[in-house]
Amino acid sequence: MIQIKDLHKSYKMGKNSLHVLKGINFNVEEGELVAIMGSSGSGKSTLLNILGMLDELDEGSYTLDGVPIKNLNETKAAQYRNKFLGFVFQSFNLINYKSAAENVALPLYYQKVPRKERQEKALKYLAQVGLKEWANHLPSELSGGQKQRVAIARAMAAEPKVLLADEPTGALDSTTSYEVMDLIQKINDQGNTILIVTHEPDIADMCKRIVHLKDGVIIEDKKIEQVRAAKYV
Repeated sequence: MIQIKDLHKSYKMGKNSLHVLKGINFNVEEGELVAIMGSSGSGKSTLLNILGMLDELDEGSYTLDGVPIKNLNETKAAQYRNKFLGFVFQSFNLINYKSAAENVALPLYYQKVPRKERQEKALKYLAQVGLKEWANHLPSELSGGQKQRVAIARAMAAEPKVLLADEPTGALDSTTSYEVMDLIQKINDQGNTILIVTHEPDIADMCKRIVHLKDGVIIEDKKIEQVRAAKYV
C-alpha cells in the first residue's frame, strides 16, 4: 500500500540546512493501524506531510497503491490527495458555517459526486460515527469529541485508500480520546489502512504497530498486541 525507500528531507535555514529525515525506509500493508511516535523535532510531522502530499521528498521514493508520488504540481497533488487519502487533524478543521452533514459531504463535492449522492453518503457516514441526529448542527453546537467524529466521517466519506490522523486525540480529554480510538479501531477492523501520529503512549498502544522516530531516523518499528479502546469507554 505505502512504500518509502531511502527518504531524505532537508529545509534551508538561512545559510544552513536542517536535515529532518535521514534515509527513512517504511512500508505499510493494506489494513494496518500504525502509530508514528517521536518527540518534537523527530521528523514525524514531516513524514506525515510527505505521506499526505503536502510536502515533497528531496531524495528517495514514495509509492502509494502502486502509484509513484513524485514531481506533482499542486493540481495533481490535490487530485491524488482526494483520490487516495483522508485526513484527520488535532484541531478538527471543520468549516464553522456549514452543518455536520455539509462538512462530511465536502470531499465528495471536489470529487464531483452528484448532490443527492453526497447527501446520502454524508448521512451514512455520520450514522457510522453515531451522529446522524446531529447532521444539521453547526460545529459550534458540538462537543470536541463530536467534532472529531464529524472529521473522521468526512475523512471516510471519500472512501480513501489510507487515513492519515495527526494527533487526533490531542485536543480531547482521556475518556473522549478513548471513544475516538474505539471508533478508529472499528474503522480499521473493516479493513481500512490508518496511520496515526501521536506522542501519547496509551493511544499508540491501541494501534497494531508502533514506529518510533528520533532525529530523523526510525529507531524502532514493532508490531504489538493491540489494546482495545472499548475496555475504557
